[in-house]
This record gives sequence, C-alpha cells and structure tokens, in this order.
Amino acid sequence: MPEKKNNFEEQLTELQEIVNKLESGNVPLEDALNEFQAGVKLSRDLEKKLTAAEQTVAKLIDQDGNEKTLNPEDAAAPEE
Repeated sequence: MPEKKNNFEEQLTELQEIVNKLESGNVPLEDALNEFQAGVKLSRDLEKKLTAAEQTVAKLIDQDGNEKTLNPEDAAAPEE
C-alpha cells in the first residue's frame, strides 16, 4: 500500500492520476475497483482538508484580538 501523503497538492495529483487511469478504460476490473476505492478515500480526505481550510479562512481577528467568523453566505466583511 502506498505511503500516506499529507500534502493537499500531492493528494490531488494522485486523485487526478486515478481518474485518468479509470477513464482510459484500460484497467482490469479488480484493479479498477481498487483504484476507485483509493480515489474515494482520497476525495474524502481532500474534502475534509478543504472544509478545514475554509473554516480557517472564514475567521478574522479584530483589533482587540477577538476572533470573528465570517458567514460564508455573506461575502461582506463583518462590521467593526
């Protein structure tokens, strides 16, 4: 089993390689199933990382050091 990659870009590249391989149609069924399962796992890991990054980006720290969370539905910055 390949070593686990924690770098988002490396995982995204690996997922794209899996997708390309499966789209080619030149993969035996058993290998395709294994690749598909690996792709689903990578996709879920990437989604978790994106969600965590979105939550981090959505936080602002005001001048007093208080943390404010932005509403993702409202693109306007919070009032000061």
